[in-house]
Amino acid sequence: MSTVRLGDLTGKDIINLQNGDRLGSIADSDLIIQAETGRIESIVLPERSGFFGFWDRETLTVPWSCVKKIGTEVVIVDLDESRPGIRI
Repeated sequence: MSTVRLGDLTGKDIINLQNGDRLGSIADSDLIIQAETGRIESIVLPERSGFFGFWDRETLTVPWSCVKKIGTEVVIVDLDESRPGIRI
């Protein structure tokens, strides 16, 4: 994948290619970045469950290798439940 600036990601929604679900927004997520290289390793999204998302907050970690396309408004990821370590 080509070079991406953090500012280019701001405000984009994250969509799962497998089922079309909106997983969240880059604005609501954290990025795990390798200190030595500056490369993004993964996107950590807050996942809300429970009554209106107030309780049982967990996270969903999306490896950067699952990012397939960065568009003008969305980031398309390919997350499959059968992959080890991925929980949807």
